[in-house]
Amino acid sequence: LVMEDFYRGARRRLDVLMDGGEPVGGRWNFDAENRCPPPGGGVGVAPPWRAEEDEVDERVRDDLDRWERDGEVAFVGRDGPRVFPATRGEALAALRTFVGHRLPVFGPYQDAMLSGDPAMAHSMLSAALNLGLLDPMECVRAAEAAYRDGRVPAASAEGFIRQLIGWRDYMWHLYWHFGEHYRELNRLGARAPLPEWFAELDAGAVEARCLSWALEQVRDTGFTHHIVRLMVLGNYALQRGFDPAALTDWFHRCFVDGYDWVMLPNVIGMSQHADGGLLATKPYAAGGAYINRMSDFCAGCRYHPSHRTGDDACPFTAGYWWFMSRNADLLSRNARMSRAIHGMRRLPDLDEVCAQESARGDDPP
Repeated sequence: LVMEDFYRGARRRLDVLMDGGEPVGGRWNFDAENRCPPPGGGVGVAPPWRAEEDEVDERVRDDLDRWERDGEVAFVGRDGPRVFPATRGEALAALRTFVGHRLPVFGPYQDAMLSGDPAMAHSMLSAALNLGLLDPMECVRAAEAAYRDGRVPAASAEGFIRQLIGWRDYMWHLYWHFGEHYRELNRLGARAPLPEWFAELDAGAVEARCLSWALEQVRDTGFTHHIVRLMVLGNYALQRGFDPAALTDWFHRCFVDGYDWVMLPNVIGMSQHADGGLLATKPYAAGGAYINRMSDFCAGCRYHPSHRTGDDACPFTAGYWWFMSRNADLLSRNARMSRAIHGMRRLPDLDEVCAQESARGDDPP
C-alpha cells in the first residue's frame, strides 16, 4: 500500500486539480517547493479565524467544571478561550478565512515551525472536519477554485488538497483495513512508560526549547500542527522508546482533533513505526539538525544541535543515535535506513552517547 498511488487515484476519480487526464502543471506533487525552512521575518499572513464565545460556551464550561469537581471526568491541560469552530456557520467562516488569506503561503512552509507563530499558514480546520462541521470535499473544492481563479499558487493548493484526499482519507481507510489488532503492534519493542512530565504537559520542567514549546502549545490550546506532532513530540517519543499504545492514548486525550481513526494509524504507523513498515517505509527519526533547519527553536536553546555528548548535547541529536543503536539489527534490513546505520557504526563516541542517553532515563531534557 502506497499513499501516492491512493492519492493519484483520488485525484483522477474526483477530478481534482486535473487538466483532462493529466495533473495541473504536469505534476502530481509540489513537494520540492513545499518543504522550505521558515522565513526569518515570519510567514506574514492574516491570523486564523478565532471564535467569539457566547452564553453556550459559558454553560458548557460550567458543566465541564462541575463534572470535574464531582470526579466524573478528568481533563489535561489548561482551560482558555475556545479556539476552534463549534457550529456549521463558524466552520464555514474559518474555511473562508483560510482559503482567502492564508492558503496562498501554506504550501512552501507547511513543514516549518516558528516559536512566535504556532499556526503559521495552517488551516486549523482538523477539529471542524472531524466533528463533521465541514465536508472534506467542500474544502478541496474551495482550494481548487482559488487556484483556478488565480488567487492561490498550484503548490499551495496541491499541498492542502493532498492533506485531505491524500493523507487524511488514506488514514481513514487504513484504520479499517488494518483492523483492531493494529493498535497492539510494537515491532520495535518500545516499552518505556510515558514520563509524568510528558503525560501531564509539564512544559516548565523541560529545558529543550522545541519540546517545551510543543508541550506548552498542547497544554494551552489542545493543538499543534502536524510537523510539531511528528518531528518534535513523536520524534522524541520514538527515540526514547515510549510505549506506542500509551502514546496513542496520550495524543487522543490531549488533542482537540484526537479521534481514534486519526490517531491510531498516525501514531502507531507514521510516528512510532510500531507496525514495522506497514504504513511508512522508514521511521521518522531525526536529530537536532533537522529541527534547526526547519525551525527557529535552536537559536535560543541551551542545547547545541550538532553536539552529541556533554552538558550542551542536544537530546534529539544524541537520542537519534541512541535510537539507531538500540534498533540497529532491525533497521539495517531497511533499505532507506542502511546508510544511516553505516554512518552510526563509524561514530567514535557511540558508546559514550548511548551511556549518556541511557543515564538520562525519563528525566525531562
